[in-house]
Amino acid sequence: MMLPPVIPLFDAPHLLEEGNSLINQHIAEVTLCRVPDAAFVYEHAVDWLAESRFNDNNYKTYRSELTTFLHWCFDVEQLSPLEAGRRTMNRYVDYCLAPPTPLIAYRNVAQFVADKELGERRPNPLWRPFLGKKIDAREQPYRLSDKALKTKMAVLSSFYAYLINEEVTERNPAMMWMRHSRFGSRPGLAPMPGEEDEVRVFSDLQWSYVMATARQLADTEPDRHERTLFLVSLMYGCYLRISEVAARPGFSPVMSQFRRDGNTGIWSFHIPLSKGGKRRTVAVSRELLAALERYRHHLGLASLPAPNEQIPLFVRHRAAGRGRDQGLINANLGIRQLRELLNELLDNAAMAAAADGFAQDAAEMRTLTVHSIRHTGITHDINYNGRPLSHVQADAGHDSIDTTSQYLHTGKVERHESAANKRLDRLSD
Repeated sequence: MMLPPVIPLFDAPHLLEEGNSLINQHIAEVTLCRVPDAAFVYEHAVDWLAESRFNDNNYKTYRSELTTFLHWCFDVEQLSPLEAGRRTMNRYVDYCLAPPTPLIAYRNVAQFVADKELGERRPNPLWRPFLGKKIDAREQPYRLSDKALKTKMAVLSSFYAYLINEEVTERNPAMMWMRHSRFGSRPGLAPMPGEEDEVRVFSDLQWSYVMATARQLADTEPDRHERTLFLVSLMYGCYLRISEVAARPGFSPVMSQFRRDGNTGIWSFHIPLSKGGKRRTVAVSRELLAALERYRHHLGLASLPAPNEQIPLFVRHRAAGRGRDQGLINANLGIRQLRELLNELLDNAAMAAAADGFAQDAAEMRTLTVHSIRHTGITHDINYNGRPLSHVQADAGHDSIDTTSQYLHTGKVERHESAANKRLDRLSD
């Protein structure tokens, strides 16, 4: 089977999350032989691209730029994108300005084509990551315009911003490169935490609508939404990333991830694979344990899971129409399906808030994302439940206490309110 010199990594939007055996094999080989966290980065790249799948032009631009960058990281430099810095980006820019000749095409072709023998799509052997120009049928020397270079770096900066928001990394090398390049403006002062870079969370009122809506949906449509109620409770109560409860190749969440310590009797939720391939255990509250019991009773199970119980944590109610779980009922739900459930809940909660006259809150709720549930759980525990930072740090899986500290209320309103009654003379009447 002929393959292009660079393997395209992302198929069309509607096929993105179904997986492709050739791509999976390629990513597995890179992970085993060259870049240990390649599969982890690739999963996040798919999640990020999935958010733009409804804008065809953006999707095509994003996937092309990301494919080129990941090829350079994985195959040329054999470097994790999470280890990239400004000097790394300098080398990448040099590579893009003068790419290897075999990687330049002079006509635009599809990245994937249908293979009738295999019964699936495969990389188009004619595709190349760089596109040159012809004038009067003559191939011109490859040239990358300043506009195209800025687009490349803007796309990568957006991807790294996503990774920062997902707490996968703490730096954006593409943005750093832009600031120090000929395109960059004079850098200003860094914004204070809690202002331009404020963590996006639901307010108390907004979150009350989310949970009230989840309970109402579970009461009125239990067959569909008892699952939704427990999902949002678990995401909030254990500060989970959606990838930590979604099925993916090599990982299927099960009920026995809830574990009881035989000595203390306390319950925890075990996450065997998280950011950077690490594992962690999260303390489970009494209310979350009660939510688990309610969910399991709905499923016809015993109140609490037994050790080594392999019952899926979140299952589909209808058979999958395509993909590796085609025809199966009770297969674990993947990231896309879980995100759709939560987005449906958040949309209903926003409508409920608007119906009660909280139009501004509803508008703000519609700008928040599924990942804001994790941020909200952390913020509420620190600022309202009084949990020590070190405990929250451990449960959230933060490498540094500084990351956890960003969730302390330090916004403009709080700072101004705390300063309102400051005395200029402590001894004056």
